[in-house]
Amino acid sequence: MIYFNVLIEETGESYRCSPQESLLAGMERLGRKGIPVGCRGGGCGVCKVEITSGSYLKRVMSRDYVSVEDEAAGRVLACRVKPTSDITLKVLGKMAKNVCRAQPAVSAAV
Repeated sequence: MIYFNVLIEETGESYRCSPQESLLAGMERLGRKGIPVGCRGGGCGVCKVEITSGSYLKRVMSRDYVSVEDEAAGRVLACRVKPTSDITLKVLGKMAKNVCRAQPAVSAAV
């Protein structure tokens, strides 16, 4: 199966996403956090991102949250966008948490 790399600019972290799933679903499938999660259906605007590089297919999004001008500037809802190449994006809402968490140091028992 083909996967594309999705890079979150704010953190430098990335995850793999298939062209059959939305950017948000790809992140959730891996059990990751980063892009805020809302309704998952394009109606709340919580997962709004700005695609700064890459190509994608987009599905219908609420005009209450994504205007024609937003779309033209690459601002879309992550739940309604599927990658067709590697993607770099900026999260426009408050990030839930980093995509990858630092693992605590493990000390060896003496």
